[in-house]
Amino acid sequence: MINRSAAIIRPAQPYVDWASALDDSEILPDSDGEPTIYLLPDYDTDEEGWALLTEGFEIIFEAELEGWHTDQTAWPAKRTYAMFCEWFQITLCSCLEDLCAGPIVDDEDKYQI
Repeated sequence: MINRSAAIIRPAQPYVDWASALDDSEILPDSDGEPTIYLLPDYDTDEEGWALLTEGFEIIFEAELEGWHTDQTAWPAKRTYAMFCEWFQITLCSCLEDLCAGPIVDDEDKYQI
């Protein structure tokens, strides 16, 4: 087991609505598709896990917005934790096992919680 936890993020309907308003290509985020998984510090209780997410939600929110549309002027101006919870389906995982022999490498290393 590694000393990390994870937040599994899938788009919810408000995010899909926002994305569809930006583009008429009929390509939309898929809440049943592959999620994005963000590693977080490890925690012992569910309350600690949600507190970590409360502290770092802005980083995840912006990464998800940028993943769909890089023009920040099209992003919602006031992004709150409540809005984040409405826009995404969130699952926290406190137990991660690393089955790989090599080290974990971050090719961008730009986010930290």
